[in-house]
Amino acid sequence: MDLFLVQMQDRTHFPDGRKKILEVLMKRSSLVFAVMLTMFSMVAAAQLSTGRTIVVNVPFKFVVGNKVMPAGECTLKWSATGARTLIIRNSAANAATFASASPAETDSVAGEYALVFHKYGNHYFLSAMKLAGSRITYRLPESEAEAELRAQNAPVSQETLLASGN
Repeated sequence: MDLFLVQMQDRTHFPDGRKKILEVLMKRSSLVFAVMLTMFSMVAAAQLSTGRTIVVNVPFKFVVGNKVMPAGECTLKWSATGARTLIIRNSAANAATFASASPAETDSVAGEYALVFHKYGNHYFLSAMKLAGSRITYRLPESEAEAELRAQNAPVSQETLLASGN
């Protein structure tokens, strides 16, 4: 009869085996998390595909990037599926520009399509686009002119225009 029981180390009978199993599970869960995060950003970018267009009647001229867009009916559309570049066009005035947009998740779901402008005196700057039924708001970068006005501590207000989407 053996007085000392010696355990053999293998993955199913010794504590180090459990440690290895846990390590593998943690590595796989990290991979699953990374894949889900990537999928979430792809879904957010695909919400406004090349087929969907937002139309809004803007009663004032406004700045997008460093381009002044005239008042009138404007259409906003992604340049390509999954892209973060918007095409903003005023066909009646024969004006168009590109703008980069970055998605940001908000606390509440937007009830309607809308464009959000920052207003400094009588100067308007397109700052965001909201999509109906989505928590994602697409933010546009600040233009040089808006940055100058903000640096001068000019009073700012926010103007929201409702839009239609198809």
